[in-house]
Amino acid sequence: MTFQLPQEYQQRLSKIDQFWSNFRTNQDIPDKVIETGNNIIKDHQFDIIICGGTLGVFLATTLQAKGYKIAIIERGKLQGREQEWNISRHELNCLIELEILTAQELETTIFTEYNPARISFHQGYELWVKDVLNIGVSPKSLLDQVKDKFLKLGGEILENTCFISAQISDSGVKVECEKFNLTCRLLIDGMGHFSPIIKQIRKTEKPEGVCLVVGSCGEGFKHNDTGDLIATFTPIQNQCQYFWEAFPAKDGRTTYLFTYVDAHPNRISLTTLTNEYLKLLPEYQDIDIENIDFKRFLFGFFPAYSKSPVKMPWDRVIPIGDSSGSQSPVSFGGFGAMMRHLPRLTFAIDEALSSDSLTQKDLALIQPYQPNISVTWLFQKTMSVGVDKQVNPNQINDLMSGVFKVMDKLGEDTLKPFLQDVIQFSGLSKTLPLVNPKLVLPLLPQVGLPVLADWLKHYTNLGIYSGLYTFINSFNSLENKMNNQQKYYYHRYLDMLKYGAGKDF
Repeated sequence: MTFQLPQEYQQRLSKIDQFWSNFRTNQDIPDKVIETGNNIIKDHQFDIIICGGTLGVFLATTLQAKGYKIAIIERGKLQGREQEWNISRHELNCLIELEILTAQELETTIFTEYNPARISFHQGYELWVKDVLNIGVSPKSLLDQVKDKFLKLGGEILENTCFISAQISDSGVKVECEKFNLTCRLLIDGMGHFSPIIKQIRKTEKPEGVCLVVGSCGEGFKHNDTGDLIATFTPIQNQCQYFWEAFPAKDGRTTYLFTYVDAHPNRISLTTLTNEYLKLLPEYQDIDIENIDFKRFLFGFFPAYSKSPVKMPWDRVIPIGDSSGSQSPVSFGGFGAMMRHLPRLTFAIDEALSSDSLTQKDLALIQPYQPNISVTWLFQKTMSVGVDKQVNPNQINDLMSGVFKVMDKLGEDTLKPFLQDVIQFSGLSKTLPLVNPKLVLPLLPQVGLPVLADWLKHYTNLGIYSGLYTFINSFNSLENKMNNQQKYYYHRYLDMLKYGAGKDF
């Protein structure tokens, strides 16, 4: 029996697939949306304007609570989707620590909680873990509550309002929207991977990596009390290794199929990947497809650039979330990355405003180079296949199986940070020597010496950052002798070392 997507989702898939096709082939020069000028802005309407509210509202709320005047510009209505966000509870607790929500309020947004979760590879190793991505949060409920808190604190949300352009001067930022202009001290770009600001910076640069994702949520599954963090049951097909995730959800079971590719014009389409998903889903979940009562489908792709976080060339502008590129190229969990960095971003931006540290040089330290993210580029390369490469069909499964077998034996201190995209020097250094060389050597021609040399640089920096953070953090008494701007720089360098070494885990 061939399953046909409902008409609504066929149209949605066709639209996003055309976007994916254009993204692989289109070389048009992006619009110029940021300019610099000499306009003198005497009165700022806002301290901060945040473009993009889905994740920006969390940061907006913490800063509004500190007494700043914040506005959010959102091109549609600021609301969450129906599909749950999966996250670990300790990552979510920052919302309580930052007093965005109480523990009771946060609990009402958690629709599902399960244990354990499986990691499994075709013809290879299998293990089970607890308390990793085992919380299903309702984006709709969560955003409604945070949005309400932000408005009660005096923040302003301009919904159905598109960002058009901005002019930056020494005295502030003038933001042009569709029907009016606004002024502020600092502009924050939270518009995501395809932000017009980021497109202006990157021009026609293609991403080195892309994660393609398709999935659905439905009822009718026989077993729905455990999840899959990453699972495979097929070899390489269509020059792709298919990875699967599955999570219990409020209205059924959510399953995803994702794969790592580049942006080569001949790469697989999202329509083909969706057909593969529907064909393989019954085998993956041991269910006849006609027995699944589908509630919704989703399709998307997430680009990743090796030159990340992106370097802003202007004063008074910083990117956050997916706009910044400050998450691992093997992750498409923007919500989790935002929760991880929310405390850091809150205090950094507060200090930047209070010390008037708003130049390009000052703000670059809020989104610095992080070696613990950069080292994951090698992992992304080993989990993908060149569009014209001939490799052992089970090469990726064998490698993943071998690596996770080693980490499982080393224990949770090594395994859990890795599963949550926090690479640490100690765990990586313990794991690598124990992986069977026969699994690694065949990959070297595919990866290439330049990529390997670049990885060794990031791996070395990861070790240096780990050592420096421990050393410099021991001199925190020096803060008492610093002025505000000196404290700003001291704290940013500490943050850079702490997060760059994965010491925040």
